[in-house]
Amino acid sequence: MGAAEQRPGAPGRYAAWVDSTSTRPARSLVTARTAAVWQVLRREQERQGRELTVLDVGGGTGGFAVPLAEAGHRVTVVDASPDALAALDRRAADAGVADRVRAVQGDGDALGGLVAPGSVDLILCHAVLEVVDEPTEVVAAITAALRPGGALSVLVAGRAAAVLGRAVNGHLSAAAALVDDPEGRAGPRDTLRRRYDATSAAALLTAAGLTVEEIHGVRVLADLLPAAVVESDPQLLLELELSLATQPPFRDIAAQLHLFARRP
Repeated sequence: MGAAEQRPGAPGRYAAWVDSTSTRPARSLVTARTAAVWQVLRREQERQGRELTVLDVGGGTGGFAVPLAEAGHRVTVVDASPDALAALDRRAADAGVADRVRAVQGDGDALGGLVAPGSVDLILCHAVLEVVDEPTEVVAAITAALRPGGALSVLVAGRAAAVLGRAVNGHLSAAAALVDDPEGRAGPRDTLRRRYDATSAAALLTAAGLTVEEIHGVRVLADLLPAAVVESDPQLLLELELSLATQPPFRDIAAQLHLFARRP
C-alpha cells in the first residue's frame, strides 16, 4: 500500500490510506485491489480519533499491519508461519515502526492464550476463515478479544467469483462442484476449505454476537481485466472498484467479500 498519508495534529494525524487522487500507476494499481478495505479502515480510524490497539490474525508479512503502524497504531500480528513473521519484522524495521509491531506465532483458534480478552480495538482477519479447521471457533476467539465497541474487518473468498472464474475458463465440472458443495469447494484438490457469499459470511459473524455494519466486494474487476487494461488507466479502475464495491450484483461476484462488524 505504501506509507500512510500523515496529516498534522491529533486526531487528524491518522492515515487516509485510499489516495483517490493519485495518478501514479504503481500506487493506484495496488490500492485498486484493496481500496474498499482501506476506505473502511480509514473511516474507523477517523471515527476513533486515537491510537488503536490492533490485532491482525493471519497477517503474514504485514501488508496491512505495517501501514497501520505507520499511521500511529500498535499492531500485533498472529501468524502460524515463522518465515512470514520474520519477513514482517524486517518490513516493520525498514518502515521505522518496529517498536509498534509485535509478531506472535500461533493460530487463530488459539487467540485466547495469546491475547487478553476484551483488549483489542480493531481486529483484522483476512483470508483466514476459508482455510481454518473451525471458522466458528476463530470468530468466537476474535469476538472475545475485542473490547465492547471494537471492530472486526473480515475478508473471505467469494463463492460466486470462483464459480464464474472456473466456468469462463472452461472448467465446467469444477464450477458445478463449487455450486453443489455446501462449503463451496471445487473438489478434493481445492486449496480452500470453504467459500462464502454475503449471507453465509454475515451469519457466521452474527452468530458470534457481532453486528455487521458493512459488506463490500473486493476485486470486483481487478482480477478480470488483462494487465494492459489495468495499466492503461489505474485511477479509473480504482474509482470503479470503489463504486461497485457496495452495489449488488457487482459486490456479490467479487473475488473476496469484506465484512466490517462490531462487538456491541
